[in-house]
Amino acid sequence: MSDVEQTLGRIAAAGDLQALDAARVEALGKNGWVTALLKTLGGMTPDERQVRGPEIQGVRARVTEAIAERKEQLVSAELERRLATERLDLSLPAPERPQGTVHPVSQVMDELAEIFADLGFAVAEGPEIETDWYNFTALNMPESHPARAMHDTFYCEPRDGEPARVLRTHTSPVQIRAMEKHGAPLRVIAPGRVYRSDSDATHTPMFHQVEGIVIDRAIHLGHLKWTLETFLKAFFERDDIAIRMRPSYFPFTEPSAEVDVGWSMEKGRRVVGGQEGWMEVLGSGMVHPRVIAAAGLDPNEWQGFAFGTGIDRLAMLKYGMNDLRQFFDGDIRWLKHYGFAALAIPTLSAGVGA
Repeated sequence: MSDVEQTLGRIAAAGDLQALDAARVEALGKNGWVTALLKTLGGMTPDERQVRGPEIQGVRARVTEAIAERKEQLVSAELERRLATERLDLSLPAPERPQGTVHPVSQVMDELAEIFADLGFAVAEGPEIETDWYNFTALNMPESHPARAMHDTFYCEPRDGEPARVLRTHTSPVQIRAMEKHGAPLRVIAPGRVYRSDSDATHTPMFHQVEGIVIDRAIHLGHLKWTLETFLKAFFERDDIAIRMRPSYFPFTEPSAEVDVGWSMEKGRRVVGGQEGWMEVLGSGMVHPRVIAAAGLDPNEWQGFAFGTGIDRLAMLKYGMNDLRQFFDGDIRWLKHYGFAALAIPTLSAGVGA
């Protein structure tokens, strides 16, 4: 009996994958007899190789095909055996499986998008590694401007021939990029991650902001006040929201205003609503003409307002957290307590916090 017939017989008789692999190694392995035949081709004359080459390659093909066919048979037989013997009792209760939750920050971002979409705002995004020009200069903060000291900025390693880059300290650069891309009129919000070198119970090196901008003709401060009141009432889902606007300073708006919201005590906890006291929640103002010009628009034709607030802060106020650092600790107990079900999709009809 030839080597080919013996190998094919062993392959056909293999009762499991281990025996089949042993037959494969014996024939096609590093020291297998088919491999040894293939090595002899190098010592043959061209005429001999022309005759023996196809014969040896044909032997290897027969063995390889037989192994593949037997393997498929063995795998199929094993599957049939398992299907015939294994049973699943559908009357038993399903085992408990851990379920994830939607992080409060993600939930609040969805709530913001839902509320502002109803007011006609689109959502805009931009890079988190920004150029110095977009992050500061285009927002009316040239290199010598003292307002740059208000931002504890992370600067990136400089590269030859490239503009200075920073981890963006706010999402305001997205406003510039949106005006450059879409022109005017414009109505967008820009939620996203921002970075500042600061860390305590109410500050972290990375946090989330949302900023909004409206650019149109004949825009005035009354439009800004109405927009903010409408937003805060929808977000906190209360009609007794009261706001006050205090003169302030931001280099990219003029005039500028801090926005305070009234709060009251309910069950020993400070909640937004009523007027027992005031807390600051937003910064806002009319877009500075220099910012409009930096984005390529004519400030004599277009006016607008802008506002910004911390998303994490909004989540803390609405859902009762007291330490911002816990947002980023990854504590599964905290996430289970404050997280939202995957299907808790904010809607204005059912309630954005539903």
